[in-house]
Amino acid sequence: MSFIRTYTRPRVFAAAVLGSLVVGALLGVLARTTEASWLTDLLDQIGTIFTTLLQIAVIPLVFTAIVVGINSLRNLGGGKKAARLGGKTVLWFAITSFIASLIGIAVAKLFNPGSGGLGEGVAATAKNADKATKSVDNWGSWSAFVEGFLPKNFFTAFTEGSTLQVLFLAVIIGAAAYSLGDKAKPFVDFTTSVFEIIQRYLGWIVRLAPIGIVGLIGAAVANYGDALFRPLFTTTLAVYVGCLVVLLVVYPILLQFVAKVSPLKFFSKAGTAIQFAFASQSSAATLPLTRQSAVNLGVQPAYAAFATPLGSATKMDGCAAVFPAIGAIFIANLSGVSLNIWQYVGIVVVAVLGALATAGTTGWLTALTLTTAFIGLDAQQVALGIALIYSVNPIMDMMRTATNVAGQIVVPVVVARGEGLLDDEVLNSPTDPSPTSDGEAATASAKEPATAGA
Repeated sequence: MSFIRTYTRPRVFAAAVLGSLVVGALLGVLARTTEASWLTDLLDQIGTIFTTLLQIAVIPLVFTAIVVGINSLRNLGGGKKAARLGGKTVLWFAITSFIASLIGIAVAKLFNPGSGGLGEGVAATAKNADKATKSVDNWGSWSAFVEGFLPKNFFTAFTEGSTLQVLFLAVIIGAAAYSLGDKAKPFVDFTTSVFEIIQRYLGWIVRLAPIGIVGLIGAAVANYGDALFRPLFTTTLAVYVGCLVVLLVVYPILLQFVAKVSPLKFFSKAGTAIQFAFASQSSAATLPLTRQSAVNLGVQPAYAAFATPLGSATKMDGCAAVFPAIGAIFIANLSGVSLNIWQYVGIVVVAVLGALATAGTTGWLTALTLTTAFIGLDAQQVALGIALIYSVNPIMDMMRTATNVAGQIVVPVVVARGEGLLDDEVLNSPTDPSPTSDGEAATASAKEPATAGA
């Protein structure tokens, strides 16, 4: 048990992932140079098993996450003012996620991560070419896009594995359960339990990632050689550029022109929280500093106590907007698939729904899995892309999480200004931005295992 606890610590797990990347690459080189087909087949089988274990959770994850997320909006509090505050907060979450996802798409189109010889090689294999063609054909027109949402009946959406149709059902059923209130509480409680079970299952499967990565990377190197690693630098750079545009352009514009707050004042008072988020790679661990930063910026403490925890669960412009857009395009390029306009729309839709309805589920892995499933990318190539991303994920995650936390402070400031809940005297006071007792609590919590980028 002590080994398991040690293994699941972020640094140890990151080392295990990096080690598996090296082992997989070496085995792939060995299989390629010696033409050992049995080793290539073994590596491919390991990767396929890992992919299947991940894929099992996609459909139930989509359904339960949406239903639970919609009904979690009930926790915004009572009264008209509370409802208005909650509604505005979630609306601004969605607006900024929409903008961030567009920036992610634009940056990905600029850097074109994953493009090159590998994409053509993957698409050339018969089984992947068939799947990729089928996926793209399903998104070929507006009518196909709309028809893809409408299931023939409740059960076929699940049995045929149609993510679009399950999403449609989840939104309708989640909204119906929300409207019924206490009458639907048993159903919501049951769905919440199922969702938590799926999350636990995914946690277990993620612990198998080093083994799966050995198979996925090994088989990929055996088949495609060193071309596999060329896109990683470009992808990482694209994530940093996209997040920096959101952090240093979008947020300052909102602060200056909507909240009437100096961006320099904002970063002077929120800088400690953003820096801690960059180092800890955890929004949850940074939450005490996030909340205190909002208060130091003049946000009424009662509203800050509501908005920042909600933001730490669902307001993730780095992990759930910029990154899934870049990640999905990276995986599509690896697969040799050219995304059409409706698939780009799908990327944005998932980012907005993540802000509106999937509270607590928008970590980078969930966001990327939902996005790639939603736009119909091949599961095998998604698993390969995730395996590659894992190898550089700690580097990406620092910038993603810093962007997440900055957004979790910006939105309460914007909403508080519009609702007359921003104290300019506190805002303009020379508050010491250094960690307080809350910051010490954040530091302590960061020592515990946490989901990176969560």
